[in-house]
Amino acid sequence: MPSSTPRPISLVLERVHLAWDLLIIVLVVANLALLLFDSLFLLPPLNAAFEALTPRLHGIYDRYVHANFVAIDLTFVAIFVLDVLLGWAIAIAEHRYHRWFFYPFVHWYDVLGCIPTGGFRLLRVLRLVSLLHRLQRLGLIDIRRWRLYAIYAKYYDILMEELSDRIALRLLDSVQDQVRASDSLSRRLTDNVVMPRKQQLIHEITRRLEDMAGSAYAHNRADLMRYVSALVGRTLAESREIQRLKRLPMGNQLANTLDASLSDIACRLVHEAVEGLRSPEFSALVERLADSGFDAWLKVDKHTDRVTEQVLIDMLEMLKAKVAVKEWRDRYK
Repeated sequence: MPSSTPRPISLVLERVHLAWDLLIIVLVVANLALLLFDSLFLLPPLNAAFEALTPRLHGIYDRYVHANFVAIDLTFVAIFVLDVLLGWAIAIAEHRYHRWFFYPFVHWYDVLGCIPTGGFRLLRVLRLVSLLHRLQRLGLIDIRRWRLYAIYAKYYDILMEELSDRIALRLLDSVQDQVRASDSLSRRLTDNVVMPRKQQLIHEITRRLEDMAGSAYAHNRADLMRYVSALVGRTLAESREIQRLKRLPMGNQLANTLDASLSDIACRLVHEAVEGLRSPEFSALVERLADSGFDAWLKVDKHTDRVTEQVLIDMLEMLKAKVAVKEWRDRYK
């Protein structure tokens, strides 16, 4: 007979874990149902109606369940405490958290739900939610297809968007008030933001000019050379001296030679000029020019302050108008 292949230990542990989770879910549901029913049992009108409807069942429940409710609830609590301790031990073994004592803080609702007093018992509902999330993660259920989850997701999304929009609007209003209350916004921007980075900005302007000129020349070199040659040829054709030169013997050849030579010289000058834009000398020249004009460009007066303030306020107003749009209405039409 062929020997049966033993199941992998991990698969067995996973199934044991799954069976335990399902057991805990059943116990949590049973415990919550018992808590609800016993709370209703304490209400005199409902108690009387229950006794009138089924006296025998009412007597059994009153004698064996309600009278021993604390002991029954403590039995549930003992199982829930065992579940917390087992989960804590597994988390430590798997190094699930940064420190071994993080588990009870992360699963605070499980810990507090084990306290057998009225208010803390309601936290056992969160344990049910936690277990459903665990089953979702294992792929055993897909709550995203549930109608109840779709309703929850819709209104949760609406709530979060409304809260975030209101917070963003309050922040933008506060920023606008700060801008209006500022004595000299342009001066503060210049002194605190621009001036500490003055040399970096000048260097960046120089580099961008060099890159722009070099890239434009590389992509349009042929057209530029044709334009320069045509310009030289047109200038020579309109020159009276060249016209008189053409009347002389061999004048046309001399004029054509002169045209070709001058066109070649002009194209070489343009090429050398563009290549010179990448030289250290040109970079130093541009940096000196930018440095000398930087302070004048950053000159601040009352008019500059008003313009800067109004630009910022208008930009913030546009952001507020964008934030105020209720996008969830379009999503849930």
